[in-house]
Amino acid sequence: MAPTAKLLLADLASSGVKQIPSNFIRPISDRPNLSDVQISDGSIPLIDLRGLDGPNHSTIIEQIGQACQRDGFFQVKNHGIPEEMISIILNIARQFFKLPESERLKNYSDDPTKTTRLSTSFNIKTEQVSSWRDFLRLHCYPLEDYVHEWPSNPPSFRKDVAEYCTSVRGLVLRLLEAISESLGLERDYIDKKLGGHGQHMAMNYYPPCPQPELTYGLPGHTDPNLITILLQDHVPGLQVLRNGKWIAVNPIPNTFIVNIGDQMQVLSNDRYKSVLHRAVVNSDKDRISIPTFYCPSPDAVIGPPKELVDDEHPAVYRDFTYGEYYEKFWNKGLVKECCLDLFKPSNNTT
Repeated sequence: MAPTAKLLLADLASSGVKQIPSNFIRPISDRPNLSDVQISDGSIPLIDLRGLDGPNHSTIIEQIGQACQRDGFFQVKNHGIPEEMISIILNIARQFFKLPESERLKNYSDDPTKTTRLSTSFNIKTEQVSSWRDFLRLHCYPLEDYVHEWPSNPPSFRKDVAEYCTSVRGLVLRLLEAISESLGLERDYIDKKLGGHGQHMAMNYYPPCPQPELTYGLPGHTDPNLITILLQDHVPGLQVLRNGKWIAVNPIPNTFIVNIGDQMQVLSNDRYKSVLHRAVVNSDKDRISIPTFYCPSPDAVIGPPKELVDDEHPAVYRDFTYGEYYEKFWNKGLVKECCLDLFKPSNNTT
């Protein structure tokens, strides 16, 4: 059942609850098992983008290609987004989630088709177990189509978030050129495949949780979009599945985490991997994370490029529209089986 006004998670958590409600408790076979998680210790590549426009260009392209192929995740520094802007956006997100409940709820909706909405968990209409997060989701490209829907409180929200979205889009477009090049494609290949382009972002708020071993902020999933640029505050929570083990990716100040989404896996004909990741929570600190999801427009047709298909590397996926893909992903919910399997051609031979 959809939550009432009193059951936004932030307000439940701040009420001093000592045990999490039963609808947040995962089955024993699907709990975080936090004692088995490894610390990243530098195993997730950190790539210095300063070299992208200089004599080290080909080295950086190679590093990005290797990270996409081996890890599906990498971190970037010297990315061109000012430290002050990063600080402002994290601060504005925190201010929003600290607003009085009545003010936050002006943005509440459990309708996933709304382009600006505050909600909780993931998809409260279809899921059986809830996740320990509230989120504000915003569409943000083209900006002029959406900015008027965004919260007007805190007062600088629209201005600050618009500037951040524009800067992140610039970073994404640089990365898409680099990834195209790393695949041996024309630099603008991926850009041109996206139709009108789409950009969404989420401000995720994970309150302190009295029993973090029983639930998730978000369970293991791959991202349905093309590429995700994640900003985290200083509190750890992101974990990535690597070689069958969950790795904790601890935050490095003023860096972004880049992860390959399902559409990039298709556009690389499976050379690059969209990998499972999850968010865990802890008992004494709240956490803010701000992912930007860059994606094709709904009518864009996605499929393996002919340049990457030959007798040894047949097309792994059929062509489909991003709108068709996203609808299946949303209805399926966050499950560990990747939605991509639904878009593989039948095994029938002609």
